[in-house]
Amino acid sequence: MNNRERVFTALNHEVPDRCPMQISFTPEFASRLRKEIQLDDGRVHNPHGGGNTYQLERALDCDLLLTSVGWANCYYNYNHDYTDEWGVGWHAAKYNTPFGEGYYTEIKGHPLADEKALVSYQAPDPNRPELYHESEWLLNNFGNTHYIVGVTVTTIFETAWALRGLERILTDFIENPDLADAILDIPYQYHLTAAKKLVSMGVDMVWTGDDVGAQHQMIISPRMWRRFLKPRMATFISELKAINPGVKIAYHSDGNILPIINDLIEIGLDVLNPIQPASMDPEKLKQEFGNRLCFWGSIDEQYTLPFGTPAEVRREVLTRLKTLGKDGGLILGPTHHVQLDTPMDNFWAMVNTIRNTSYADLDKIGSD
Repeated sequence: MNNRERVFTALNHEVPDRCPMQISFTPEFASRLRKEIQLDDGRVHNPHGGGNTYQLERALDCDLLLTSVGWANCYYNYNHDYTDEWGVGWHAAKYNTPFGEGYYTEIKGHPLADEKALVSYQAPDPNRPELYHESEWLLNNFGNTHYIVGVTVTTIFETAWALRGLERILTDFIENPDLADAILDIPYQYHLTAAKKLVSMGVDMVWTGDDVGAQHQMIISPRMWRRFLKPRMATFISELKAINPGVKIAYHSDGNILPIINDLIEIGLDVLNPIQPASMDPEKLKQEFGNRLCFWGSIDEQYTLPFGTPAEVRREVLTRLKTLGKDGGLILGPTHHVQLDTPMDNFWAMVNTIRNTSYADLDKIGSD
């Protein structure tokens, strides 16, 4: 199978030759990886898939390639503060690891903190042709060999709270729902426009979603999610599938979102991401939802990859293949971008175990 065929097979709940793989990395880890495999395209790696040459992903034999349009592309790993095109202010926070220093961006300014600013606020234009040049290039060059994913994550809630402020938007849900609706509609309409364009261009999947889960429970109640986010996501999915009934929809949320998984299936979801194992039991998810849903991710980025041993990484990959990946329906990868603090031995243990483990031989392989 080529990369594209492998993903189609798995998402059809059939067994491919090996499990499909998707891995993204922070720019700092990508720089280490380039040196490790002696490849360098001279460009800063965008973990969301905007502006990449996909040199690293192709060298690893990843099966899915991502192309991103939307607010998530504003997560620049600059070493200085900046304001993005949405008016959101960012602070560059330095961190140190045994493998060097990196920067994370933390939100420090919200353009709609004062609700009066909503009257004059102008969101960026999602119809700008330049936003889709990289997507067109990717489809033209790799659309026949790889599975192409259009990324419009931070679809509604995350962008809205960046515009308004998290505490304020949560308060608005209770005290001023009309204002909350107006603010939520800004990123919703932007990302819906972008996603419809990507589907029309020919992407195989649209990756959507928002972080609504914390480590052990949801950030907002299921009732609030059903009031503010479910109807918008239902329309989002139905409009994309009206353009191409065969397009797959993935929904991303970190943490525990068990209370709304049936809701997501009800509105047409195909793939759940990232399956954070410290928050939801992957094997139980497979048992309860595996005949109605596919899964993407599940390799632990909180302990196993950065702090485990290569043997623990290998064991976790094999466990996922035998449980979450039983009878297909799985795309394996880390639950987040691979971080700078990840030892290379652990990274290669993950990659090589996925690449070298065929489903035909899986029952013969021990997990130790």
